Amino acid sequence: MAMSLPFVDRSSSALPLQFVVQSKWGAWLKAQSAATRGWVESLGLAGSPGDVAVLPGRDGKASGAVAVIPDAPTLWDFGSLSTKLPAATWRLEGRTAPVAATDVAVAIGLGAWKFERYRASKSKSGAKFLWPEGADRKRAIATVEAISMARDLITTPSSDMGPAELAAAAQKLARAHKARMKVIVGDDLLKQNYPTIHAVGRASVRAPRLIDLTWGRPGDPKVTLVGKGVCFDTGGLDLKPAAGMLMMKKDMGGAATVLAVASMIMATGLRVRLRVLVPAVENSVSGNAFRPMDVVRTRKGITVEIGNTDAEGRLILCDALHEGASEKPAMMIDCATLTGAARVALGPDLPALFCNDDKLAHALVAAGEAVADPMWRMPLYAPYRQMLASKVADINNVSSGAFGGAITAALYLKEFVPNDVPWAHFDMMAWNNSSRPGRPEGGEAQVARAIYRTIADRFGK
Repeated sequence: MAMSLPFVDRSSSALPLQFVVQSKWGAWLKAQSAATRGWVESLGLAGSPGDVAVLPGRDGKASGAVAVIPDAPTLWDFGSLSTKLPAATWRLEGRTAPVAATDVAVAIGLGAWKFERYRASKSKSGAKFLWPEGADRKRAIATVEAISMARDLITTPSSDMGPAELAAAAQKLARAHKARMKVIVGDDLLKQNYPTIHAVGRASVRAPRLIDLTWGRPGDPKVTLVGKGVCFDTGGLDLKPAAGMLMMKKDMGGAATVLAVASMIMATGLRVRLRVLVPAVENSVSGNAFRPMDVVRTRKGITVEIGNTDAEGRLILCDALHEGASEKPAMMIDCATLTGAARVALGPDLPALFCNDDKLAHALVAAGEAVADPMWRMPLYAPYRQMLASKVADINNVSSGAFGGAITAALYLKEFVPNDVPWAHFDMMAWNNSSRPGRPEGGEAQVARAIYRTIADRFGK
């Protein structure tokens, strides 16, 4: 599923692609020849951001192109170039500020992503681009390859992306960067004290497992990433309706996202000691499925009453979070497609951020704004903890009411993270419902670039 990046090092026949900001469109058009003005006007272009026109030469062949961008563009304003320009090699000309050349390359690369694994006929090769002048090629390639990998993993149907296949993808990544990896599978989860991961995944014929990847020098700052790897979620015995189950192949989007962050960290050689923990399961229905009102003991020793088997993500995460926190990392971040409540509150494009450390939260939000990878901070409102009270166990996995579902889910996870470990939790959609520049419909590694930027800014190389 590896993607071929749409960049070339050199070309003697590259055509110029001019960028014109919206406010200068009229002046640009007036300065063109009568033939060019007539051609552009015949296309019906109004000089709106996103407009692209291929300009003909005297021989009738393309002599170049012009693209309109906003006066204050973001990287996504360059994301449609791969699909809007014809098959040729293009040379970027003109101002792209405040978007850096590296981010322009990232946007072009991500806009070229396609998921064609199951198509008999593949798309023909499209537009190619000379590397933008001044672009950090290593970082751009690392970003595009990492996000494309995550998109592929999320978009792949569950028939071909179960716990074993997700572990194989992590293993492939580990081999590529000489990382160490171990996997605890099936009943060995009980022997090694990961009972909630086992409880959620045991009903599937595809055994649950914990993926544990480590990379970097032991003396460097510890950064731990945890990703929800529910490869398909039926809801368990609290079965989802058909509409709710339809998109559940993407319920491992958190796992794919942290693998993308890990890929960027390793490819660019950040000076951190990285650990990635991915509990990978399929939440299925069978005779040994865990049941509503069962009580499950966690790795931490806390007992959990099962209020709803469809709140399985927080169950597998809590064992992994407790293990990750045991090393006292300098930063721990988890990503999960955890609640519909977060989507009701913030919609599909804004992952909800919960964080026990203001400095870390501010850094993540600022990084998201800087790289156009947005999020919105939500409160870990302590009084809502009582909604998770159980009469028979230490805690319930769901709240007693219908309100604040994203907050109570985050508060559940917080029970497994000590206050002295800076921790952030992202509740995300991990999917583009429709195609937009640079973001084709399909799986999406939301906040991956923001997390990487935060880690790079704090720890550097």
